Amino acid sequence: MKQRLMKQSSLFEERKSCDPSQWITASGIAAPITLHRQFLNAQQQDALLIEARTYPFARPQIKVFDKQFSIPRQQVWFGDEGCDYQYSGLMVTAQPWPHYAQKLRDKLRAQFDVSSNGVLVNHYRDGYDHVGWHSDNEQEIVEQSIIASVSVGAPRDFIIRHNQSQEKISIELRSGDLLLMHWPMQQQWQHCLPKRLKVSEARINYTLRLLNLNK
Repeated sequence: MKQRLMKQSSLFEERKSCDPSQWITASGIAAPITLHRQFLNAQQQDALLIEARTYPFARPQIKVFDKQFSIPRQQVWFGDEGCDYQYSGLMVTAQPWPHYAQKLRDKLRAQFDVSSNGVLVNHYRDGYDHVGWHSDNEQEIVEQSIIASVSVGAPRDFIIRHNQSQEKISIELRSGDLLLMHWPMQQQWQHCLPKRLKVSEARINYTLRLLNLNK
């Protein structure tokens, strides 16, 4: 049993060098993002996918033009004590960090100095589940902090759009990939995960954020 616990605790401690990729529009606008392919190895991906089966996912309702709609995906918010989060008119109470989600946070801090005190986990059950155009620009998020997005499961297209030029860049995020969104990504760009009806497998996305708890 002791040997098993030691193996679990070291699973996310692997240090791996990653080659960042730069994404530029046709007119030369550089997106403030860094993509690291295969940030997680197969074991780490499996650990998160298995753990995610125990997450208390839900489909909260949001108000759009005075009508209530259930979001087209499942999600849950984990965070430090008192790290409640308000977005899309919802106030979400933070649930305690699961074991491997916490290990993921530690790995991001160790390798890229990315600080976070909460993670929004989205469960896209298949290609019908999606998220529309938006920016993660809520007032609670610490100004100029990095938002880290880690994908496991089915590959999905992640599309970003510049606010002024409306130019788009499409990025296929695969299982194990890490996307770092740097400032001023949320101020100058929007992003979405569109429907892909041919996709039949699930995708789990971990978006780690740093909230200002003093607000």
